[in-house]
Amino acid sequence: METVIIVIHLMLVAVLIAVVLVQKSEGGGLGIGGGGGGGFMSSRGTANLLTRTTAIVAGGFFITSLLLSWLANYDRAPSSIINNPAPISQPGTPVAPTGGGVLDTLKQQEQQAPSGPQAPRSQ
Repeated sequence: METVIIVIHLMLVAVLIAVVLVQKSEGGGLGIGGGGGGGFMSSRGTANLLTRTTAIVAGGFFITSLLLSWLANYDRAPSSIINNPAPISQPGTPVAPTGGGVLDTLKQQEQQAPSGPQAPRSQ
């Protein structure tokens, strides 16, 4: 179900982008304005059709966006930080590193080093 809605949503996105780019801008940039008479539709009729199409496609985009967000949260169980606090590790308890990166090496060295202030050592 979710996959079908995502496909519809992506098709609406493509159509919405195309319809917005086809519209005549104030400066006449990417628009289809063109010459006056003899066309299939007048420029006013084309503008009304594109405006109406944009509104319908934008409404469909809005509805599918809301539906997808509702479906994403539908199966999620409520959780609370207050009721289920994260376990706190005791100081000095070694944590097994998950990788071999620089941060893991520094963390391991930090855990092995004695805590608290230390007296300077002579060499």
